[in-house]
Amino acid sequence: MQFCRLARRRTTCLNFRRMEIEDIALTMTPALGVRGVVHLLNLFGNARAVFAASEQELVRRAELRPDVARNIASRKGMRQAERELEYCRRNGVLPVASTDEAYPALLREIDDYPHVIYVRGSVEALSLRAISFVGTRRMTPYGERMCMQLVEGLARLVPGLCIVSGLAFGIDSAAHRAALAHGVATVAVVANALPDVTPAQHAPLARDIVEHGGAIVSELPSCTKQNGSYYIPRNRIIAGLGCGTVIVESHAGGGALSTVRFADGYNRSVMAVPGRATDSASVGTNMLIRNRKAQLVLSAEDVVGELAWDLDPALPCDDTNAVSDISPDDARILDLFATPEPLSFEELLSRVSITAGELTSRLIVLELAGAVCQLPGKRYRKTI
Repeated sequence: MQFCRLARRRTTCLNFRRMEIEDIALTMTPALGVRGVVHLLNLFGNARAVFAASEQELVRRAELRPDVARNIASRKGMRQAERELEYCRRNGVLPVASTDEAYPALLREIDDYPHVIYVRGSVEALSLRAISFVGTRRMTPYGERMCMQLVEGLARLVPGLCIVSGLAFGIDSAAHRAALAHGVATVAVVANALPDVTPAQHAPLARDIVEHGGAIVSELPSCTKQNGSYYIPRNRIIAGLGCGTVIVESHAGGGALSTVRFADGYNRSVMAVPGRATDSASVGTNMLIRNRKAQLVLSAEDVVGELAWDLDPALPCDDTNAVSDISPDDARILDLFATPEPLSFEELLSRVSITAGELTSRLIVLELAGAVCQLPGKRYRKTI
């Protein structure tokens, strides 16, 4: 079973600030690519520092090819970046860099995150408690009903929920519409440059999403030439924004299965709605369940349980001395829980200078004191 983890890996090494022209220019540097940008940011911290490096440093320290280092040193992407920034201003599009505070932390956690995303609508929606919904474009009435039922239940159970999908026909648009119907924010990730959307028939739906507190997102700048090759890369963003991905219906070779592969590779929970063995629209989902690549879910409660979200209100505690009875050493373990999100044993161990055995003992003490509780997957949550 896989769970949503807090995004910490890169937040500790990047200095947050507002996006600058260098951020867009870095993504437009010829022959660099998404992973090349991530590599440079991990080394230098931000785009401005990358452009401040010498050509020799880029070759030796960053191990770039000489031609790529030369492209950066000569700032080849800068003029195009200036045009892009002006385009964004004219069209109401907000570029957000991965070194900005507003950039969604979960997306930054993936290995191939887009350094700059372009947003219409609420940037804040990208950092809500998100679940991604994907599925076939050839949706059946059963798939539509299950999608609506799951989103309706999640809207009831999960505060601060956001539904993420791809604005395509079928399950994608059903998930967006279900979120709108139940007052939940929704984010659509598209495979084209903003402010337009693909398919064009869903422009009214995109407008509703933005007007109701959601957002439309793309990693593609305005100079992108559409050739149909951006849908699979787009799917990694859908998987990266969500704590987990729910696939409602999929044919044997459905495109939604690529989103599932991305989610699995990012160590995010994958969930699938089962269908009848004779239904072609459920072949893909049934195979995922059979091969133990996805957890079977039938209800919103199943989704919440798979993600290990304990959303029940905290029960009143009659033992007012419980915290005062905890030793200073145990209290230091309790202080590691800075947010309500669960932490894995490995995450806790990485933050303390004690052995695994000693940490286990202290967690047992805290459990007996009612200060923490253990969740499936050897994860722990603060309860006081």
